[in-house]
Amino acid sequence: MIPKRIVVIGGTAAGPKAAARASRLDQNAEVILLQKAPELSMASCGYPYYVSGMFKEREKLLCTPSGVVRDPAFFAGVKGITAMVGTEAVSIDRESKVVSWINAAGDNGMLAYDKLILCTGSVPKMPPIPGRDLSGVTTLHSMADADAMRTWAEHSRGKKAVVIGGGLIGIEACEALHHAGVDVTVVEALPQILGFLDTELALLVENHARSKGAKIITGVGLSALEGTNGHVSAARLADGRVLPCDLVVMAIGVAPNASLAKAAGLELGAFGGIAVNDFMRTSDPDIYAAGDCVEITNRLTGKKMLAPYGDLANLEGRVAGENAVLGDTVRFPGTIGSGICKVFDFTAASTGLSERRAKEAGFDVVTAINASPDKPGFMGARPLVSKMIADRATGRILGFACVGLGDVNRQASEMAVAVAAGWSVDEMAMADLPYAPPYSQAIDHAIATAHILQNKMRGLMTGISAVEAKALFDAGGPLYVLDVRGHEEFAENQLGRGETLIPLGQLRARVDELPQDKNATILSFCKVSMRGYEAQRILENAGYTDVRVMEGGLMAWPYIGEQ
Repeated sequence: MIPKRIVVIGGTAAGPKAAARASRLDQNAEVILLQKAPELSMASCGYPYYVSGMFKEREKLLCTPSGVVRDPAFFAGVKGITAMVGTEAVSIDRESKVVSWINAAGDNGMLAYDKLILCTGSVPKMPPIPGRDLSGVTTLHSMADADAMRTWAEHSRGKKAVVIGGGLIGIEACEALHHAGVDVTVVEALPQILGFLDTELALLVENHARSKGAKIITGVGLSALEGTNGHVSAARLADGRVLPCDLVVMAIGVAPNASLAKAAGLELGAFGGIAVNDFMRTSDPDIYAAGDCVEITNRLTGKKMLAPYGDLANLEGRVAGENAVLGDTVRFPGTIGSGICKVFDFTAASTGLSERRAKEAGFDVVTAINASPDKPGFMGARPLVSKMIADRATGRILGFACVGLGDVNRQASEMAVAVAAGWSVDEMAMADLPYAPPYSQAIDHAIATAHILQNKMRGLMTGISAVEAKALFDAGGPLYVLDVRGHEEFAENQLGRGETLIPLGQLRARVDELPQDKNATILSFCKVSMRGYEAQRILENAGYTDVRVMEGGLMAWPYIGEQ
């Protein structure tokens, strides 16, 4: 029997996973991996931490967990895969089932295939502006980018860098350069950083980054880059501001690298990615594709989307590799859209849909914001602020986001499973999770968030976000603001919006100090607003009809210094 030949194009995440899965399941198959770069299976999500100097050994980005470098010898000996590095696939002849290639030495050749797997990844977006070709303008997309930025950062303490884009890569690049002693400014054209978060949480992260010394400019785009002797010297913004700099990092996102597939006549999707079905098969039955170059299904909306994440690339590659050797036996279900990033001492994570994206998808949503510690105070509690989004009609949880100093990853991971499983708010409110004081509260933060949303959906609580509360303040209408914290807490900090302090324990006895008009709008709050909710219940029992709780209280109030 003639062995089947599987050719895989691309050697970063999806490609090595696809090749390894194919070789593992069919030990007789000839699996050949073509990789344009000199490195294989790079941990590209680790580039910012390499640049920052968090670790100095470059090879750690190329090693297995046991410390073995994933080079061609490793792939040949351990995986039974022929890995051709420094080798670019330049064309695909689908009729003859042949891939043409050229390598760094100028040699070229052709490879016949039985099945082909395209894992060509993505390319960084570059805005069409003057000066983008100046020296000192870079991305953080490849190992070569990371090497160059690391070298620059090691000798540039005190110099200035401008990062264009406040998404995941932009914020991670900002932190990396800041830790290396560089003066960093992030420029984001949208009104906020980290677009996967809703405004309430994004502003908290932004405040934290600023407190660490990062400069952040939002709502203003880049118009041009200026240079001296061919090297970038300044970034000119759309509002006329000029930011002197020695380095510019372009981090405005990536686009699918689908040019090879397009030239071969494969079907592309609406976003320019390779169109694949649930088996990761393209419009050609003998060609599969996986990773950043493909469009996959959003499991919540049912629509196709781009999802350039390393974990998904590995999962997709595993499916593509298995189906290439065994036939279409396993499906990739799509994504709910989960992500997490480190922002100095904060962590920011989300899963599913944000409120904004849920509304764009046509859902009628209800949300809740929760601020609370991640564990008991006697175990070194750290704060978390989260937001849960649900479908109003069915109660199905559509999304969850969490930021803060505490164990954000635990919360996001719990909720990713709940969202993927299609759980309702009521189901999450009774989740049976492991508990011990070193790890969580008796009622875990995510469950407590579900309790808040459950109370709102049952009409037991009328809560509004900090953004909605600020809109009330800015509107200037009649509003009674009630702070139900203790005197010592009030002495430490205030909201500064003309609030009246009546500690919760005194509220029942002092109700007559509140407005005589039982229809007056009252906004109650405390540190995290559990007491604010208690106050609402007391006041509604006393006959007040319009009592609202500022969800998350002062912990979730992002407008520091704004009066």
